[in-house]
Amino acid sequence: MEKNFLAFLEFFLKATEKIEEVYMQLPVAGKEDPIYRERVYCYELYHRLRNEMTSRDNFPYMLCGELDKRGHPYMRGNELDKVKPDLLVHVPGDMGKNLVAIEVKAINNANRDGIKKDLTCLTAFRSKGNYKNAIYLIYGNEHINFKNFVDKALILAEDQGNKIDLDLINLYWHRPGSEAKKKEWKT
Repeated sequence: MEKNFLAFLEFFLKATEKIEEVYMQLPVAGKEDPIYRERVYCYELYHRLRNEMTSRDNFPYMLCGELDKRGHPYMRGNELDKVKPDLLVHVPGDMGKNLVAIEVKAINNANRDGIKKDLTCLTAFRSKGNYKNAIYLIYGNEHINFKNFVDKALILAEDQGNKIDLDLINLYWHRPGSEAKKKEWKT
């Protein structure tokens, strides 16, 4: 595995470990139970990840959030034309230095359409966008919902043919109080 991706994974795991539970499930005035808010989690992940990445002077990649690829000369006319992945780690302006595309999903938001969109996006970034790696980060604590998520992803991959290739996507599960853990698609 490429040394820059290994360095990134180190930053990624440290960043996830530092995310407090309040960013995973946000308390809401007037409600007894907190709720998942993907954007709140992503912003905290971006903050923590950027701090980790900038702690090493020689890490040449930049972190970008929800970068719109619409109109990009190399990404027109395919699955990448209208997508904005949650996070990209790359060197802007150099298609040879696209390190990793990341999509994030709250564990309770594992609906079929959302999973399909994310997996199609990540597959396309690997197969057509010249990204060397892809990460699908699921956050939350409910084991049964994680299993349901994986089951849906496996069915979608089978149904969608080459539009979804799980072999191109690293799956991580981030539970409160720990760093994200790499998981296998097939259990």
